[in-house]
Amino acid sequence: MKKIVIFGAGDNAELARYYFENDEKYKNIYKVEAFTVQKEYIETDEFKGLPLVEFEQLEKKYPPEKFCLFIAIGYTSMNEVREKIYKNAKERGYKFVNYISSKANVFTNDIGENNFILEDNTIQPFVKIGNNNVIWSGSHIGHHGTIGNHCFITSHVVISGRCVIEDNCFLGVNSTLRDHIRVKYKTLIAAGVWISKDTEEYGVYLPPQSTKIDKKSTEIKIS
Repeated sequence: MKKIVIFGAGDNAELARYYFENDEKYKNIYKVEAFTVQKEYIETDEFKGLPLVEFEQLEKKYPPEKFCLFIAIGYTSMNEVREKIYKNAKERGYKFVNYISSKANVFTNDIGENNFILEDNTIQPFVKIGNNNVIWSGSHIGHHGTIGNHCFITSHVVISGRCVIEDNCFLGVNSTLRDHIRVKYKTLIAAGVWISKDTEEYGVYLPPQSTKIDKKSTEIKIS
């Protein structure tokens, strides 16, 4: 059994442990041994019943020769925090594991490391996925597409065929990309946005605002 230390002490880390321990594809292969975060965030020596150790001193108890790492944190600062942890751990010799749900439909093997790919995703043939990405549940990644590194793709995102998502992008819930689009470095696409052409680096794309009318819901007839 491969032994894993999960970086994080929040919801994502708790979810990662649950998936590794309960997904039939993983539960007899990997064992989560501990959690780790930076010293400044440690207020107790355990998280969810497992040891919580200083990331800066991780090698002392969980050396890279014996333990793999899985980084389970979110999209803070356009994924820069997760990127820095990943690069730091890699420099210190740690190897990473993927979590790719057994309930996802994945038709490519061209997937890097430290990816968190949840249930009900469809990833079509000839897709390439880099390192350290989060693809939440229920999204569609179209054929011949490319996902770079350190991206966060939320739930029910539709990425049509032959799209390229560059590094450190964020795609919000229910956003949709037409085919042959390039989403450039550190693009932020908010929930419900339709993208029909290439984005700009560091671009922020918001949907039209909903309109509240001056009536109560009980006054509206829904036929």
